[in-house]
Amino acid sequence: MWVKICANTNLADAKLAADAGADAVGFVFAPSPRQVTTEQVAVITLGLREKIKKIGVFDSRNFTEIAKAVRIAGLTGVQLHGGLDLPLAEQLRKEFGGELFLIQTLHWLVDGNPVKAEEKFRLELRAVARQNCVDAVLLDAKTASASGGTGKNFDWACASEVLKANTGSLKIIIAGGLNANNVAEAIRTLQPWGVDVASGTEASPGTKDSAKVKAFIAAARATK
Repeated sequence: MWVKICANTNLADAKLAADAGADAVGFVFAPSPRQVTTEQVAVITLGLREKIKKIGVFDSRNFTEIAKAVRIAGLTGVQLHGGLDLPLAEQLRKEFGGELFLIQTLHWLVDGNPVKAEEKFRLELRAVARQNCVDAVLLDAKTASASGGTGKNFDWACASEVLKANTGSLKIIIAGGLNANNVAEAIRTLQPWGVDVASGTEASPGTKDSAKVKAFIAAARATK
């Protein structure tokens, strides 16, 4: 099970995740209590082992801005979090080739009409699967006021049925309200390739809790 510990704001927390066995660490460049700058992340990535993926999370759809951040911050992956934008994904693929691990976030609205939320996700997932320009799709919970780090779950049972019918060969990463206590259930229900967590491993927004990070990774890896 591939594990990403997201929303790191300092080297100590990123190293904590890496040392605990995470496959990737994430850095939020979007407006958020966990937001970081390219300069901050450049210092952090220099202190991390080469093997771990260093993924920037962007809600921007500006190709030039994202490409510049990749180079300055020493990123090896990009998570597009500002809505489905396949032309942007194609631009990044053309620019960086296979060296950049490219994730497209698809959101499941948890405080709106559930039928519309399901249909929107289904249509977007099909579009990404047809285009074949990203390495993975990340499914995250979205509220009317926040598109990530919400600490909320989406409808796993419903999403499972959609994924079975529309995923194709896409790698699926799940996020949204995960923690050490529920990640096993989420994995068994959704059968993803990977999991992603932010608030579920924090002592406070932007600050990791060592015990929570280690417990989350152990729980995810122990699930069959």
